[in-house]
Amino acid sequence: MFRRFHNIYPALLAVTVLTMVTACGSDDGDGPNLLPNGQQPSQQGNGLEPDEKIIAARIEVPALKPGNKFIYHSTKEGGRNVMNYCVDFDLQKRHSRWVAFRFDGDTRVKATNRSDEPFTDDPELPSTAWVGGYGFGSPYNRGHLCASYDRLYSEKANEQTFYMSNISPQESSLNQGYWITLENIVSNCGRMVSFADTLYVVKGGAIDKPEHIRGYLNRSSGQMAIPKYYFMALLRVKSRSYTSIAFWVENKRYGYTYENPAPRSEIAKNALSVDSLESLTGIDFFHNLPDNIENQVEATFNFNDWNK
Repeated sequence: MFRRFHNIYPALLAVTVLTMVTACGSDDGDGPNLLPNGQQPSQQGNGLEPDEKIIAARIEVPALKPGNKFIYHSTKEGGRNVMNYCVDFDLQKRHSRWVAFRFDGDTRVKATNRSDEPFTDDPELPSTAWVGGYGFGSPYNRGHLCASYDRLYSEKANEQTFYMSNISPQESSLNQGYWITLENIVSNCGRMVSFADTLYVVKGGAIDKPEHIRGYLNRSSGQMAIPKYYFMALLRVKSRSYTSIAFWVENKRYGYTYENPAPRSEIAKNALSVDSLESLTGIDFFHNLPDNIENQVEATFNFNDWNK
């Protein structure tokens, strides 16, 4: 909940932006941002294209870092554009700073299966940031940030999760035995209408601070950062009431496998408040919320509320 000044936009622009945002995907009649009492989201992203500014104003999108490449992927569903996920990509480190998305009336449904598309470079990135879709080599897996399982609302949406902007070099034990338990918590909560009207999700590998980088991999266009830590920040809204939780886990060998994944009691040890995660990462999560709501919701967490 970093302190900041919000830009003030003319009323006409605010109305235009809200109209365009709503067109990007509904939220069971509440609109994509679910701000109470008609409050407006903050705006960010000088130099962004108009459509990118609309995406950057969504609740799930953290504050952008100057110099990074902001990209998003969407699909056409029933004649409407639905935002799949967005990425703040560090062009020098060739790794995303975070990936943000949400579960709502459009995106929580299961309409297809995992596509198992070939891993491929993101066409929205310049070729100088492409890392190649081939494997990372032992002991690393090509780990999804926005999980393939989280994007089953359409075949195209699932295919987009295999872009390398959404992939990170995770220790195989973390990817297959530990991260997967966290992913299941997120998926279960996101698809449970009784739990959340909308679940906002941010996932990533921490790369902003030198002490958070484990090393580098030689890739097709240059070196790619290997995060030493991974994180998740989750925000639930149910009947316009907000709660949040975050997780911070090390990229290491845990001894768990796909057949023997980490128990949830182990996951609970790495739960923390969003405030605490902001201090660790330097990322301002959910900053598009009004400050009074953000300050309150990011200060506390209860793992038992999310153990679904």
